[in-house]
Formats: sequence, structure tokens, C-alpha cells
Amino acid sequence: MDRAPSADLGCSSDYSVENTEDWSGVGFHVNSTWTWVSRVLAGFLTITITVLLLRRPLSSLTPSFSYPDVFGSGRSLSSWLLEEEAGYSAFVQERHDALARLGEGFNPFGHHMVTLWDLFVPAFRCPHHLERVGVIGDGGKWACGVARVAKQDKCVIYSFGVNHESSYEASLLRRLPNCEVWGYDYSVVQWGPEISDDPELRNRAHFQAWALGGTDRHGENDNPKYWTLDSLMKLNGHTFIDILKIDIEGGEFDALTAFVEAHANGDLPVGQLQVEIHAYGEHKDLQWFLKWWGGLEAAGLRPFSLEPNLIHVTLTCGGPEVVEYSLMNIRGNHALVSDAFN
Repeated sequence: MDRAPSADLGCSSDYSVENTEDWSGVGFHVNSTWTWVSRVLAGFLTITITVLLLRRPLSSLTPSFSYPDVFGSGRSLSSWLLEEEAGYSAFVQERHDALARLGEGFNPFGHHMVTLWDLFVPAFRCPHHLERVGVIGDGGKWACGVARVAKQDKCVIYSFGVNHESSYEASLLRRLPNCEVWGYDYSVVQWGPEISDDPELRNRAHFQAWALGGTDRHGENDNPKYWTLDSLMKLNGHTFIDILKIDIEGGEFDALTAFVEAHANGDLPVGQLQVEIHAYGEHKDLQWFLKWWGGLEAAGLRPFSLEPNLIHVTLTCGGPEVVEYSLMNIRGNHALVSDAFN
């Protein structure tokens, strides 16, 4: 008798448990003796593993929150960074080779098997514990070596683009009791409830309704008031930013260009950068983006995490134009690159 086709994807009724007696007709043969033996062995292994687990001390089953550095003991951090940099340089060459194959007319947002973001993958590994900080979904960021930053007597966090959600900054402040955060967003008047409703965190969080830009425009009649990153650091009396977050809907390009150019003759005064990149308009142009990204690389910034903003794709029914990047600075003398924090 012909069987009706099954609606179970990948689980045809021809191969159900009830029909094992017919498997020999489709190239299978069930040996009842071996089936019995396999069940006995599986039961024995289950009992053995359970007994071994029960004999272990309870402390050994408790999860550990001391995160060892990825580069491991017996190795210097500097040697790890040199190896990673060699690997990253190899990827940059692969990018050049790929662009040569794709040709001048390549559109990274066209219907190709290569997108813009494939050319800028996080080919540099964070040498420390890598973790996602903040809420799941939009608002959380990937951070490198937070436990090492926590060893400092004090640290500085800058956050641009607060909106109404401050879980990332609140999580960092809880993890980093010696840190303070300076936040800026001209579209709101205060931190999100994660900080504004917490007195202890609020005491270590500073906020101004200002905008980040590539030039200073903060006169009496300017609204909103734009500040460059260097001008804000000078205003606040800072010479280094341990963690810098930027999510300003396309303004990241001018702001970071000005910041990088201002420190072209020295080390960029930042430990790591979390930035949401909005590839809209002219910023979609491949040659333009290559030049801008090349400026970040020349300043010593290396990407260790990439996370597409799928909420943007869902809400706009568009392409993957918005991506979260996390980058670390491989130069200078800070927590992520100095053996003094081992």
C-alpha cells in the first residue's frame, strides 16, 4: 500500500520508530541483539557519570568568575599582541586581494556574496576575557578585559548616544567601582533609569545634553551644541579614556576622523572603542569607507567584535547598514596591552 507523504520536515514516516521492522527494505537492517546491548551500555554510562559527579565536592561544581587571560600563563602579553598583529596584517592583505578580484565596480550593498562588513571582520582577538555588557539586544556591547580595567585605581568611561537606555553604562559602573562615566546626548535630558534611579551609580555618572562632532560649535546661540572629543577631554581634565562608546546615528564618522587626526603624531588616548557604524548615504561608498576605516587602523585600533544590528533590518526591511563594532587600541600603555596588569 502506498504511504501518504509526511508533513514532518526531515522526519519521514518511513523512518519512524514504529516502522523499524520495514527498514531492511530501504537499505537498513535492525539487529535486536545489538539494540539491547547498546541500551545496556547507555544505561551503564549514565549511572557511572552520575556517581562520579555526586562524589565531587560541591565547590568544584560552583561556576568560577575569575576569568583567565586568553594569552595564558608563561607568555608575555606583548608577544601575544605581536602574533595577533601579524595575523591581522595577513587579513588586510586578503582584503586587498579580494577587492582586486571583485573589480572597481563592486558594490558592497548590491546582490553579491560579499558585503561591506565581510571586508572588515574582527580578525584581531581580544587577549583577555571577552563579554557582552548590558541588555540583550540593542543597547548591549562587547567589551574586552573589563576585569583588568577594574584593577586600576580609577578609570574614565565616555558614552555618546544615551537615548533612554543606560544598561551598558550601569553594568560597567557596577563592575568597575573605581570608574566614573561622562555621558552626552542632546536628544534627552538625563541618563536612562538604569542610572538615574540608582543613587550610588548616579554619583559616579555625569551628563550633558550636548552632541559629539568633528568641529566645535558650542556658542551661546548654537543648538544643539557640538563638541569634539578632544575639547570635552580638555574640559573634563582627562588625558585618557579607558572605554569609549559612540552611538550617534552617523555622526561617528566626522567625530572619529577629527579624533584620529588630532593624535596623528602620538598614541590615541583610548583603551577600547565600542561604536555603532551607520553606513548610510555617502558612507556606503566603498572607497570612502576604506579610507575612513584605514584611518582607524593607522591609529592602532583593531576590531575584536562585530554584531549586526538586526533590529534595524527588521524595522526598516532594509539591508545590513548598521553594525556594532568593538575595537581595542594596540598601542600605548593601558590595561589591555600592558603586562603590568597581569
